[in-house]
Amino acid sequence: MNLFYEGLFTRLPTLSTKRLLLRRITMADAQDIFAYSRDPEVSRHVLWDTHRTIHDSRAYIRYILRQYRQSDPSSWGIELTATGRLIGTIGFMWWNRENNSAEIGYSLSRAYWNQGLMTEALREVIRFGFEEMRLNRIEAQYETSNPASGRVMEKAGMRKEGVLRGRLYNKGAYVDVALHAILRGDTP
Repeated sequence: MNLFYEGLFTRLPTLSTKRLLLRRITMADAQDIFAYSRDPEVSRHVLWDTHRTIHDSRAYIRYILRQYRQSDPSSWGIELTATGRLIGTIGFMWWNRENNSAEIGYSLSRAYWNQGLMTEALREVIRFGFEEMRLNRIEAQYETSNPASGRVMEKAGMRKEGVLRGRLYNKGAYVDVALHAILRGDTP
């Protein structure tokens, strides 16, 4: 095994874009995470439930810290550099080294929707996946009732590959998801 991959998520590097810092999440981020995770509109199309208390956000952070320690695919916190506040997360849901493929998932505070911030973060994580992790394929999926997420994926260069009917059970119902992907050869 290539030593680069050993412990990759344990030492998750900080990434930066024009307006964002993608960094490891810490317990100090609990209040920022709670601020957007308690919004039912933010949690509506993701697999986690709306945070009811700060304790829910702390439990989520403990889960992320455990992922880091075990070097399992994990998330970066999305920090808005202008404010230093954490406004969302983005990261790898799974990583298949044998096939050099992975899936990205993300969430963002509603106050920052429609500003191009998630597209900016997604482009940087895709770059990291191809350049640093040597991936050949990166996927993402979204509930078809959330087309704005699909537009983010398309703006980041991903192509829609199809709809998977009843793929996920979320919030008490089976939902259809659209699958998008980008291949190493698709990037300029």
